[in-house]
Amino acid sequence: MSGLHVSDLRVVRGAREILRDIDLDLGPGEICALMGASGAGKSTVLRSVAALQAFDGGTIDVGGFTLHPGPVPRQSRLRELRSRVGMVFQAHSLFEHLTALENVTLAPVHALRWPREKAREVAMKLLEELGVAHRAAAYPRELSGGEAQRVAIARALAPDPVLLLMDEPTSALDPARRGALGDTLGELARGGGRGMLISTHDVEFARAACDRVVILSQGVLVEEGPAREVLANPKHPATRELLQHRDSPAA
Repeated sequence: MSGLHVSDLRVVRGAREILRDIDLDLGPGEICALMGASGAGKSTVLRSVAALQAFDGGTIDVGGFTLHPGPVPRQSRLRELRSRVGMVFQAHSLFEHLTALENVTLAPVHALRWPREKAREVAMKLLEELGVAHRAAAYPRELSGGEAQRVAIARALAPDPVLLLMDEPTSALDPARRGALGDTLGELARGGGRGMLISTHDVEFARAACDRVVILSQGVLVEEGPAREVLANPKHPATRELLQHRDSPAA
């Protein structure tokens, strides 16, 4: 089995229900935008799928590895999941004391126990494919925003995951770089056959780069379908409200 299958996902914090009865399927090679107003639950979905936080109901299956409600499993039990899911955080979250190459090889060497030679070879190939191989020896502070993001994508792709999660990847990019990112992700999805779930406010990016869109409102999935169709003819008030802010992708 490949891809992502989320069934009846529920997350509760105190008296508040953050997510309720979320069903979501993502196939190989499919790019899906997870959209909604701030606080709708987008990042919570990503963090639950990546086993970075606990959830309270439902199941999450990534390529045959299933997560269940309750405390997050110990890292020793998550090694298989870590090889199947890559995550790119909003602020790229590169380690400032490591070079770009060292950032990409860190998890394969220390978490997945790869030989350093293999990790370096895979890392350099990814950096080359993403157009930043010439910056392999640079530290994060020496990289532009777009370069740092591409290094972060290379780091997430190093274990060759079946699923790539991205949290607001266009928030710090100008329109030209947003378009270039969309092109890159399309090539990675088609070439590697991996699914991508992308949390974003950026309507134009979702329309241009994503196959499908899922709209969350107050922790509930309220609308989904082909990205261009949903964003051109929204049915739910939450989607129509989102479209009113299309000129503010980082809002």
